[in-house]
Amino acid sequence: MKTYSATPKDIERRWYVVDADGQILGRLASEISKILRGKHKPTFTPHMDTGDFVIVINAAKVRMTGRKAEQKQYFRHTGYMGHERYTPASTMLERHPTRVIEKAVYGMLPKSALARQILRRKLRVYPSSEHPHVAQKPTVLTFSPASE
Repeated sequence: MKTYSATPKDIERRWYVVDADGQILGRLASEISKILRGKHKPTFTPHMDTGDFVIVINAAKVRMTGRKAEQKQYFRHTGYMGHERYTPASTMLERHPTRVIEKAVYGMLPKSALARQILRRKLRVYPSSEHPHVAQKPTVLTFSPASE
């Protein structure tokens, strides 16, 4: 038996819409990262981009369990010594709801050039239910919301 390795002509890409309304952030991000990477396909090849496109709508309505909304902090650095900035998750969700999902999905992808390329090209996050990708005829994906 030979190990299967996908070639660019073998890759078939699809578009999916995921509604984040009422979904738990981490569970949603792990499912999205699997689809972006292509791990749900039998033609998955680790060194190639075999995944599909994902459109996330209603990002502002995503849920966090426990006390993460108050306790979780997002870190950034200004570039100056001692100028670390920490933003609580509740503030980030109010001001930039798309970044919350993007950062969660980024954390679930491997830290490589391929993963950054996948995230930049194939993930689209929108805070409301409107999106401009109707022409791609995306398939609606539903994940069962798990209880706390």
